[in-house]
Amino acid sequence: MSNQLERVAKFERDKEQQAAQLFQQAQTIVNQQRQKLSSLEQYRIDYLKNIQQTGQSGVGAKQYTQHLSFVGKLDKACEQQTHYVSQAALAADQRKRQWLAQQQRCKAVELLIEKKRLALEKKESRREQNMLDEYANRAFFRRFHAK
Repeated sequence: MSNQLERVAKFERDKEQQAAQLFQQAQTIVNQQRQKLSSLEQYRIDYLKNIQQTGQSGVGAKQYTQHLSFVGKLDKACEQQTHYVSQAALAADQRKRQWLAQQQRCKAVELLIEKKRLALEKKESRREQNMLDEYANRAFFRRFHAK
């Protein structure tokens, strides 16, 4: 029985380790997506500053329209990247919940193993106590009958 429980515990620990790795990978993806968003937003800010500086020296209508169109594309890219960050964060949260649930399963199996171990120790202790009691009784009867 104990051997089976140990195999189950090892299986659950392996699953926990795998769930932890998947969560870590998901967190890495979230961080990468956030970094991309941050870079896009910073590029947009820098581009707007550049337009403002070049605009002070005068810009033609066609060039102004092109700048506005590009800023619109940057805004759309930022929106899309924000969506990617949200999706990655949801996936990471799901992986975290799976990992925590797996941790609970591991703890439950380990608790069961500990209960079985304590019950076995208690049973062994009772058996030893019974043997000592029987030995003491025999010794007592030998002395009592020896007189």
